[in-house]
Amino acid sequence: MKHYYPESKLIIFDLDGTLYEDTDHFDYYASLLKEKVAIDLRSRFQADYEAMKCGEHPIGIGKAYDVDRDVVLTLDPLTLQVTHVQEWDGTQWSAEKIDAIYSDHLIFDFEHMIAIGDGWWLPFAAAKHYGVTGEETYSCYTKTKDFMVTDQFQLTKTPGLIDGLKRLKNEAEIVLVTNSEADDVGRLLSELELDSLFQEIVPLAQKPVQTKKIFLELFDKHNVKPHEAVSVGDNLINEIVPALLLGMKTIYIQPTGIELEHENLKVVSSLSEIFSEIK
Repeated sequence: MKHYYPESKLIIFDLDGTLYEDTDHFDYYASLLKEKVAIDLRSRFQADYEAMKCGEHPIGIGKAYDVDRDVVLTLDPLTLQVTHVQEWDGTQWSAEKIDAIYSDHLIFDFEHMIAIGDGWWLPFAAAKHYGVTGEETYSCYTKTKDFMVTDQFQLTKTPGLIDGLKRLKNEAEIVLVTNSEADDVGRLLSELELDSLFQEIVPLAQKPVQTKKIFLELFDKHNVKPHEAVSVGDNLINEIVPALLLGMKTIYIQPTGIELEHENLKVVSSLSEIFSEIK
């Protein structure tokens, strides 16, 4: 981390998709959600989910899903203003209709407006489209989290991560900010052999809604300026854009790359790319 941003004094990490990069649990989550879909619609649910993973569906990482209107929003990555709107079948809205409905800033609330920031939200969006309730999606999510700490599921340890964090801990304050619940965080960190490495852990962070507030509180608590802090994560909307807007440095984990360029943005395919360069 210091290799890229030598002045950094506070490093804020995400958990899911950042400290571990496995994706099998997304498919497991999708399989549970599929069972909640009406029997005659399950094949369509599965087809849509597979298309999402291949980039052949309007829903994709970095977009947003308006649950109430059942439409997919393409956003300007820095302002998060809506630039394009598509129906589930790909039909495009006119610019006039977009301006009339989405002229204000979006408010992501995990229920009506969803930021599709990582792989968790692909099957979730498909499930909501096919009528699965919020209670059912949450139940499937908790069952997936439970599955992830069983012997049936093996987390892949990112090469160099443990030693890298140990070295980094001597050079800067390292904090974990995650939407996961505290019990899940503890079990995952233990499985990854990363427990006791973070000076502070903020669970149930409700990113992106609370990202700015949490980051500002961390600046005050650790007595750092925004340019001395780094946000590391795999979710553009949750961790990267809010940090850039605050003047922070960022490291975005995205294997397929991204078109966005910014002086405070570094894009890597994996955290192993970062820590393998630190000797």
